[in-house]
Amino acid sequence: MLCYVRYIARNMIGPTLFITLSLTGIVWLAQSLRFIDLIVNQGLSISLFLYLTLLLMPSLLSVVLPVALFCATLYAYNRMMGESELVVLESAGISMMQLAKPALMVAAAMTAAGYLFTLILQPVSYREFKDMQFFIRNNYASLLLQEGVFSNPVPNMMVYIRKREPDGVLRGILVHDNSGHQPVTMMARQGYLVKTDQGPQFILQDGNRQEVNRDTGQLSLLHFDRYTLNLSMYTETSDMREREGQEMFVHELLNPPANTKDDLRLRYAAEAHQRLTWPFYNMVLVLMGAATILCGEFNRRGNIKKLIVAAVVGCGVIALAIVLQSNAVKHSWGIPLMYINLIVCSLIGLQALHKQALPWHYLMKKTG
Repeated sequence: MLCYVRYIARNMIGPTLFITLSLTGIVWLAQSLRFIDLIVNQGLSISLFLYLTLLLMPSLLSVVLPVALFCATLYAYNRMMGESELVVLESAGISMMQLAKPALMVAAAMTAAGYLFTLILQPVSYREFKDMQFFIRNNYASLLLQEGVFSNPVPNMMVYIRKREPDGVLRGILVHDNSGHQPVTMMARQGYLVKTDQGPQFILQDGNRQEVNRDTGQLSLLHFDRYTLNLSMYTETSDMREREGQEMFVHELLNPPANTKDDLRLRYAAEAHQRLTWPFYNMVLVLMGAATILCGEFNRRGNIKKLIVAAVVGCGVIALAIVLQSNAVKHSWGIPLMYINLIVCSLIGLQALHKQALPWHYLMKKTG
């Protein structure tokens, strides 16, 4: 009997991994487009770009995994039904619940992986992502200045360097500052970037400063041996920032500081309960998908109607989960509904596998 369990589980694991990688790749690519500007206009290195986007993977995987598993469940059982393998197993005395057992075992493993993502990896990786993003936004001039590239390390400033030495010395520097009423252009033989208590500073050596009066068109020229350009006036200099909900662990979300505002406290609670409930949708969606495909009458001409119904049911369950989570952000009574939805859907799937029929199977029979 264990042979059919391994067989069905093996038929599910492959498609699950394939669909997970495909969906994650698509979502990752869409998310990555937000950082294209840092590469094209500001010279962010490819390695740093990849590191930033890969930090988003745990949160993406936690969202994609239940959907991928649901699709794999429909694919595996529909293929086995089309090749009459399920008919043979049923003829051998295997019940619907036993046929669904391999899928539930895979779902249990994916649920455990989902909790690993949402409870541990997601807050750790997203916190690192936001820290890196904050660092780049406020101190990234030293990272974004590339040789032979016109870049915008801070707003309203364009910088060009001819060469960058391994020790951090920059040679052949051109800086154009358009933040004030009068545009300023500075050229220097060399310089370097430093971080001070007053914020990041650009030290220019052996150059000149040119300022054009917009009203009169008169050029003001100043030669200097050393010139300090304070970048803190263009950026936020605080080393502290407020943590977002996605960066916090569940116990931090459920026990925020006493001075936390009520609306923010409710958002934190909704985020915490979303992480506690969403991984279990691996089990719920597999139950609903397996029950829809396995229960009801077998049609040798095809099971397209069952697949359509299963897809509609799965999308409905996911949509309801999203709506309830959005509602929980605004109303505290929405949090219990998140758990009620899980319980009700699970009971419907389990009851259907025992009774070998779902409510919509009767509707399908009448319309068929």
